[in-house]
Amino acid sequence: MKKFKKILFPVDLSESLPKLVPYVLTMAEKFGAEIHMVFIARILDHFTGVYVPHTSIDVFEKEVVEGAKKRIQEFKEEYFQAYPDTKAVVLTGDISDKILAYIKSEGFDLVVMGTHGRLGLEKIVFGSVAERVAKMSPVPVLLVNPHKVS
Repeated sequence: MKKFKKILFPVDLSESLPKLVPYVLTMAEKFGAEIHMVFIARILDHFTGVYVPHTSIDVFEKEVVEGAKKRIQEFKEEYFQAYPDTKAVVLTGDISDKILAYIKSEGFDLVVMGTHGRLGLEKIVFGSVAERVAKMSPVPVLLVNPHKVS
């Protein structure tokens, strides 16, 4: 049986995130794995062409990153007390690209992540980070729809 020693848990810091925690903890406990959480803050460079001052975008991005660092630390302290060595990082960039690059650069064995369950036009417009990661990941991906679990 495959051993999962290093689990990546990409987080979006939404209100449905706690529903995913039992899946991450179960896999970590079963295999004695490390848990690494990552939040990706989107870069807003594409707005610089719309006459938004670049300094305004830089300040906003910095505030988003600092807020995300604080929130991911709070989340870790609240839900991962049994795993005090859980790592929590905040990166910037395209969400799915950064997750895929992080999987490769850090040598993860498994990804556990949530889906948003978008359908139709909403999925076409917003895309699906989970779908892209699942299709392109070099390691297994466990997808959990937090709206379908209790």
